[in-house]
Amino acid sequence: MAFRRSDTLNNHLRTHTGEKPFECVVCHAKFALSGALRDHLLRHTGEKPYACTVCDKRFTLSGGLKLHLRTHNGEKPFECTECHKAFGTYGTLSTHLRTHTGEKPFECVVCHAKFTVSGALRSHLRTHTGERPYACTLCDKTFTTSSNLKTHRRIHTKEKPFECTVCQKTFAQSGTLRSHLLTHTGEKSFECSVCDKTFSRASGLRIHFRIHTGEKPHECTVCHQRFTHSGGLKVHLRTHNGERPFECSLCDKTFVQIGHLQLHLRSHTGEKPYECTECHKAFDSSSTLKSHLRTHTGEKCAVFECTVCQSKLPTSYALRLHLRKHTGEKPHECTVCHKRFAHSAHLRVHLRSHTGEKPYECPMCDTKWSSSCGLREHIQTHSGERPFKCTVCDKKFSRSGGLRVHVQSHTGEKPYQCTECDKEFAQPWPLQVHLRTHTGEKTYKCTLCDKKWATSGRLKIHLQTHTGERPFECTVCHKQFARAESLRIHLMSHTGERPYQCTVCNDEFAQSSGLHLHLRTHTGEKPYECTECDRKCSSSSGLREHLRIHTGEKPYKCSVCDKKFSSSKGCRSHLRAHLNEGTV
Repeated sequence: MAFRRSDTLNNHLRTHTGEKPFECVVCHAKFALSGALRDHLLRHTGEKPYACTVCDKRFTLSGGLKLHLRTHNGEKPFECTECHKAFGTYGTLSTHLRTHTGEKPFECVVCHAKFTVSGALRSHLRTHTGERPYACTLCDKTFTTSSNLKTHRRIHTKEKPFECTVCQKTFAQSGTLRSHLLTHTGEKSFECSVCDKTFSRASGLRIHFRIHTGEKPHECTVCHQRFTHSGGLKVHLRTHNGERPFECSLCDKTFVQIGHLQLHLRSHTGEKPYECTECHKAFDSSSTLKSHLRTHTGEKCAVFECTVCQSKLPTSYALRLHLRKHTGEKPHECTVCHKRFAHSAHLRVHLRSHTGEKPYECPMCDTKWSSSCGLREHIQTHSGERPFKCTVCDKKFSRSGGLRVHVQSHTGEKPYQCTECDKEFAQPWPLQVHLRTHTGEKTYKCTLCDKKWATSGRLKIHLQTHTGERPFECTVCHKQFARAESLRIHLMSHTGERPYQCTVCNDEFAQSSGLHLHLRTHTGEKPYECTECDRKCSSSSGLREHLRIHTGEKPYKCSVCDKKFSSSKGCRSHLRAHLNEGTV
């Protein structure tokens, strides 16, 4: 290779020798060329001498300005030889090529997740460290990535820099503009030879074709579930590691997929990029538009049928989730207590029982709830609404689950059986709670007194003994209760309602548990056994009372003479003796 000047030759020779004689006085980085050092020093001084003549954005290097100008002139000189997609920089093309080769050279040292670009790995590592280095100067909210911060800032500035060239509609995010443009172009040049479905990209068609071939080349190393494309596997892995990298800049809600975040953001911005060409009604998602279009075409919605129970579901995803009821598959595991769930949403709600987080607040009484359905059910205690009616006895319920359980009191159906004592249950959750009487497991611990409980509900009730909170008030006598259920039972003392009747002796009870206990007087069943003397009791409270004979515990004290008793019944009988003697 020949050079006209000796200094140019000297500079070139350094590419062979590796010599870097120019050193930065600030950070001691070394460079082969004096010009490269000059450019580098600008990073320390903050000087940005190169300004864009279109938008006044400034750059440290002339190369940075050159690249930026392509966003204005649309120049994309680097083309992919596989799918002919064009890019503004060679680096972006190199990254894109990895989508074809499948190469993921950047690996997380914590969970071994792999990434195509180093920036994605850096962002991912923050899910482990909790680092959020990008702070908004207007509201102090912090973010894991600069792009999330940039998107968030537009909430304050109301900036919508992405404009549709067809209808001049503007958008806050480039992704939303891309989605919107498809409503104008409808461009889908790649067609499936099996079902005639069309795609805007060759890669989309290639992945789709696997539905027909059944090919699922991407396998989860944790549970061995297989996927048709790497993106599906990547999203699935988050169900194991709990990663939810996409955060809403308005309400802190996090998402597993960027598409879910984009959809959610529209609930804040009111953006509806999908427009019906027939009646010009706008929608926030393509699927909602697709459903709406059927009202014009008369086309019927596709139905996915369960091969086990013939239930019909609207989407293949809904069918997949439904099938877990039959297979018992529970891929989502709690990292605290290792309980497993069929749905990621159920795991999310469950995790709040460990963290104590209650994001849903009642607008009437300020009580907080860990799930939106818990809040909905609670609100019905204020409104008195009971929309679910039993077709046998016309009894009404505030919850569909309550009605479902009640119906089994008519049918007598109890499909869930304890493997230890053969006791049967109408629902799976009472069986789970019951099993803890055999194992002695108490996973819910009070943070105030270290007492442990078998269920989160029992812990919740117990916590109210510390706070003294009684949010449920009787409208008749103004007595207050810690639980909605206690209030409901109390109201029966005013109405005289006793809806639970014994089929043997016709005795009536206000509570199903009262009837359940009473039935044992007929059956002779005594499922609670003392570990000290083998005595059996018909109720857990009876066993607790009996155990005090062995422990010597006497928690009930006479208010007249301070004598102590092991049972409330004994204490009450004793008080009557004072009354009869006239000492009270």
